[in-house]
Amino acid sequence: MNRRVILKGRPQGIPLAEHFELDSAPLRALDDGQILVRNHYLSVDPAMRGWLSDAQSYGARIEVGDVMRAFAVGEIVESRNESFVPGERVMGLFGWQEYACVDPQSVLLRIDEHDFPISLSLGVLGLNGIAAYFGLMDACAPKAGETVVVSTAAGAVGSCVGQMARNLGCRVIGIAGGPEKCKLCIDEFGYDDVLDYKHEPDLASAIARACPDGVDVYFDNTAGPISDAVIRHISAGARIAICGTASISSWDPWPTGPRYERHLLVKRATVRGFIALDYVDRYPEAVARLGRWIKEGRLRYREEILEGIEQAPSAISRLYTGENQGKLLIRLPASRG
Repeated sequence: MNRRVILKGRPQGIPLAEHFELDSAPLRALDDGQILVRNHYLSVDPAMRGWLSDAQSYGARIEVGDVMRAFAVGEIVESRNESFVPGERVMGLFGWQEYACVDPQSVLLRIDEHDFPISLSLGVLGLNGIAAYFGLMDACAPKAGETVVVSTAAGAVGSCVGQMARNLGCRVIGIAGGPEKCKLCIDEFGYDDVLDYKHEPDLASAIARACPDGVDVYFDNTAGPISDAVIRHISAGARIAICGTASISSWDPWPTGPRYERHLLVKRATVRGFIALDYVDRYPEAVARLGRWIKEGRLRYREEILEGIEQAPSAISRLYTGENQGKLLIRLPASRG
């Protein structure tokens, strides 16, 4: 039997435990070309909110009655595909379930590196690190000496961005919520300065003080008022990467805010939206460099691990209350099955 998390009702806003239910279903036989993956860790990501929404997104909407779409990492236990063998470790879109019967295109990463915990393939060596890597390196192309500002600076993506920018010789300013996360940015992730958006009476003025020469690169994980404050202080030729829109609760009604097109024009700034799935063919490039930085002690990470699939239904909301400390994962019992 395969335990799964099913979408019970469509959320309006942040998904809560009440929108999901646990069930069990028999494993079906594999079709030709398919593989059976026993999941070891399930990922919890802000993108899930968009996948569950009625609003247009970059992927198909999850329907009521479906297994919750999710990235997961595990081990192949059966294969009817000559390109995959039992015992191989893989990461992909396997869903919130203990076992996944999938086609090969669901596999995003084959894990050949055995020096790291397998859980990292959902975090710093997975979609979070990959998004940070390509968003910074490709969309922003920072140069040594430039000022880089990162929102949600202590998060799974933001913390990677900040450290990579420091590794490239940039001055890095983080924006985070609360003294604990701000302290983490300085003490563990090596930011040059950090601003607490929850306690700054005037965030725009604080950014001006922290970035007297302007913001050359802005890695945007939030949109909304935080980004409005940052963009007021971009320098000529600034590059802005939009990785997330955590502050936007809905597209209905259409979100409104300051109109800064004239400001972007005058500063000749570039704004680029992207998702990590744009770079599937280049994942090994990112993973190799991220892994090298970890081994050199130049890239730190944090994980928060919840035990058991029963924790999944309430997990997404933790991302929006600020409860989690590091990449949020759900560990499944290795002894099952």
